[in-house]
Amino acid sequence: MKNFLAVFDGYKFNKSTLEYALQITKGCNGHLTGVFLDTFFYHNYNLSKVLKTVSNPDAVMKELNEKEQLQRDESVYEFQRACDHVGVSYSIHRDTSVALYELQYESMFADLIIINEREKFTRAEDHLPSGFLKELLTDLQCPVLVVPDQFKELEQVVMLYDGSPSSLYAIKMFSYLFDHCNTLPMQVLSVNETADDAAVIPGSVLIRDFTDKHFPGTSFNLLKGKAEEQILTYLISSNKNSLVVLGAYRRSEFSRWFKHSLADTLMQGLDLPLFIAHH
Repeated sequence: MKNFLAVFDGYKFNKSTLEYALQITKGCNGHLTGVFLDTFFYHNYNLSKVLKTVSNPDAVMKELNEKEQLQRDESVYEFQRACDHVGVSYSIHRDTSVALYELQYESMFADLIIINEREKFTRAEDHLPSGFLKELLTDLQCPVLVVPDQFKELEQVVMLYDGSPSSLYAIKMFSYLFDHCNTLPMQVLSVNETADDAAVIPGSVLIRDFTDKHFPGTSFNLLKGKAEEQILTYLISSNKNSLVVLGAYRRSEFSRWFKHSLADTLMQGLDLPLFIAHH
């Protein structure tokens, strides 16, 4: 049984993360672990303002902390109710230490992490993707599914492939985890960044042989131009809710264009779920 971790901020419970997690877990007949990162120093109120502006800060903070605890508890109950409603096996982890380190450690024991693209576990404003998510993606021990704010039914799977070991590794991990997705249209997307009009998809015979075994009927598409621009334009123009499979998030000497910035570009320019895996 596969074990998927769905990551939540108890103060801002993300229903899109929950809906994607339930759909995927139920489709795989897996187990869903709700990870609530209840970091002890993370508050939903301005601690500095309370200390500076109220006459009895201890009493005020006690009351605010109790309200926060109720809010976090309600998020856990909502997760429980949703899992019970759809009949998904589940468990709950409430981690109270440093959120980033807790999640990176838990990733060693998970098959997949599901997290919203805007999670940041801080009151401070941040860009998309947040600093928290960037650090998380560079040091995980399992694949991650980064989901957008709005849940939509999946219509196709687009696997980004540049012939490198890292891009093929991501496709392999996707095939092992999401064998139930073979009912969706599957596509391998590559980009030729050279001026060679005769260029073909790298390892064309072998990648076709691989997909024939795992996802029969997979189509192939080779674009021309700058990879980031072509990928973004293509996914936008397709007007479909695609699950995008992406290779290494970190820079790799093996990869020509699945580099650190591509995942950032796709998160900023698209509202699509991204499956990201690296060695």
